[in-house]
Amino acid sequence: MNGDFLPICRVDMEKRGWTQCDFVYVTGDAYVDHPSFGTAIISRVLESRGYKVGIISQPDWKDDGSIAILGEPRLGFLVSGGNMDSMVNHYTVSKKRRKNDAYTPGGVMGKRPDYAVTVYCNLIRRTYPKIPVIIGGIEASLRRLAHYDYWAGKLKHSILIDSQADLISYGMGERSIVEIADALDSGLNIRDITFIDGTVYKTSSLDSVYDAIVLPSYDEMTADKKIYAESFYTQYCNTDPISGKRLVEPYRDNLYVVQNPPSKPLTMEEMDRVYSLPYMRAWHPSYDPLGGVPAFSEIKFSLISNRGCFGSCSFCALTFHQGRIIQARSHESLVEEAKMLTEEPDFKGYIHDVGGPTANFRYPACEKQLEHGACRQRQCLFPKPCKNLRADHTDYVELLQKLRKLPKVKKVFVRSGIRFDYVLADSSRQFLKELCQYHVSGQLKVAPEHVSDQVLSLMGKPENRVYRKFCQEYKEMNQRLGLKQYLVPYLMSSHPGSTMKAAVELAEYLRDLGYMPEQVQDFYPTPSTLSTCMYYTGLDPRTMKPVYVPANPHEKAMQRALIQYRRPENRELVEEALRLAGRTDLIGYGPKCLIRPDKGKRPSQERRQGSQPKKKTIRNIHKKKGS
Repeated sequence: MNGDFLPICRVDMEKRGWTQCDFVYVTGDAYVDHPSFGTAIISRVLESRGYKVGIISQPDWKDDGSIAILGEPRLGFLVSGGNMDSMVNHYTVSKKRRKNDAYTPGGVMGKRPDYAVTVYCNLIRRTYPKIPVIIGGIEASLRRLAHYDYWAGKLKHSILIDSQADLISYGMGERSIVEIADALDSGLNIRDITFIDGTVYKTSSLDSVYDAIVLPSYDEMTADKKIYAESFYTQYCNTDPISGKRLVEPYRDNLYVVQNPPSKPLTMEEMDRVYSLPYMRAWHPSYDPLGGVPAFSEIKFSLISNRGCFGSCSFCALTFHQGRIIQARSHESLVEEAKMLTEEPDFKGYIHDVGGPTANFRYPACEKQLEHGACRQRQCLFPKPCKNLRADHTDYVELLQKLRKLPKVKKVFVRSGIRFDYVLADSSRQFLKELCQYHVSGQLKVAPEHVSDQVLSLMGKPENRVYRKFCQEYKEMNQRLGLKQYLVPYLMSSHPGSTMKAAVELAEYLRDLGYMPEQVQDFYPTPSTLSTCMYYTGLDPRTMKPVYVPANPHEKAMQRALIQYRRPENRELVEEALRLAGRTDLIGYGPKCLIRPDKGKRPSQERRQGSQPKKKTIRNIHKKKGS
């Protein structure tokens, strides 16, 4: 049935003539029927295959009856924590409770529980003990095997065990969810659905499990962090849908968690079909009295053009969730959606973004990936662009040109991240020219993350000289175009490997740049990233070499304060950090000093010498520091 929201209550079911849903989808987010929300995509894909799907959004987990408002589904429950991990949604990196939830009507906090997937599944099990339960979304996907949980401060089981769910559909689940539905509809028992790519299941026997890599047991990993680091890297090297192997993680009492290889990427035609389904492209009208869902306003006039990312930053979970092979929509599909946006009554002429995880990726990194998959132990851009990399923005430029020419469109912005090293790898500068001329509004946000090459290497980011080269080319391009536009760098403090010396180096870079960021991202150890593995184990799982980890909250506060050293409230932390780093030369009155001495105190001789530096180039200053 087109032209309506999916049922959220019995009355909605009756309007459609339903007595029972095939699937009930339980989500930690508000119900927004838009393809930027996983709930909408999965439910509409199932609907397109003839299945009846109802939605229970943000049920009251303290009330068992809240899970039964649509009755028992014929085939099973689908459960997702929402577009964000519920713990990231609830807590800052300092583990303080957030005040707002952008995925809840009115931005109200507290409408979902901590560890939402596990809580919802246990709620279902109390009410419907034998019903199949399939979990998916970012929370389940990144917790599919044993993982370090920052909020609990320990290694946790696969979410399959704690949630009592039967099956995980991990990654982007359009393929696997249809196969699961068809298998259940054919009469197969959920325990016999062990053969679908992109799924994880539990078993008490490995007799029918073939071609699998057996990982260390959960007990072995909890006893030795090095063993966990080795296991995690094996998982990391098997996230590719073509080359990835089946993985087995043993638990006590003859229990095994088996991860099948990832689902195959969607073709362009399949992507187009997913995004052309009859979404209402709005939040459910029942949320109108509360002012709607804040997160929707961020994406309402944006276009998703691709998924996947071969950038492979260590702190990003995309490798684990969407994979490294780029999947893109056709120009026709995107232009058609853009035309729909222009017909919205509140459209003001601006398309806010055309992108994805990385906006300027439109092709797989190389032709080889489509046949053999992404390289297991080599990256496409790090430490340098691979010689086989296809660095070409032609298709993206043509897409942007088509969108600019649409009637009613005044401007098309590119606001999701661009990889500046990929821009430089392209021998043509056409994209850079078009970006500056048409798709930036005064400021372009980019993510160098740091300036210390030691830290950047652990982050999986290019050396700082690459970012400096991009800055220079961006500046020169804008000068040629007669435009005054600037770069806004995203920076991260306290990433594994960031010593106090590296943090001071970043502060000095900002001083020389004359830039003081309004916000600083402190490294957040979220499940299933290389950086989180470093944080927990103190080892780089790629090399098994020790890594310095700034885990102490006070040290993290000092590193964060250094990036915003001009703020008066940060002064004491900055002074303490400079003393610890042996850089009291940066306390004084000279142009190179970060802070002044305390009022009423004279700077030491050492500081006075540092406060009146001789004229030197930045390069020579860096050489003196040994950086």
